Amino acid sequence: MRFLKTLSKVSVAFALTALGTLSSADETGKVEYMENCATCHGESGLGQGPLAELMTVSVPGLTGLSARNDGVFPMLEVIQMVDGRQGTRGHGGPMPVWGGRFKASAEEMGPYGAEVVVRGRILSLVYYLESIQQ
Repeated sequence: MRFLKTLSKVSVAFALTALGTLSSADETGKVEYMENCATCHGESGLGQGPLAELMTVSVPGLTGLSARNDGVFPMLEVIQMVDGRQGTRGHGGPMPVWGGRFKASAEEMGPYGAEVVVRGRILSLVYYLESIQQ
């Protein structure tokens, strides 16, 4: 029963985000970004986070993804890069597999509920990245 209540809350939260204003969806993604990505990619998304200088590979800026793709944000590619569970590894490997980490934090919801949470978190994050394109 606890699983169903939690899944219901998550489903309602995602539905409200989808039906609400874009700014609330962007805010959810921004929170994900600041908590999980800014330490390497920087708060501004320019690749200058506090851990970037410690990396063995250069940390790319994320505000030019659309510019590097003829002005079109590469939504699916970014989702797969962030998720990392499909074998696509960001930066050649050192980037965390966020899909796995997000799923591990939601395991109490069961495999299907956890996957809903993972996909929602990643989608919110990627929508935020789309919003910061220059």
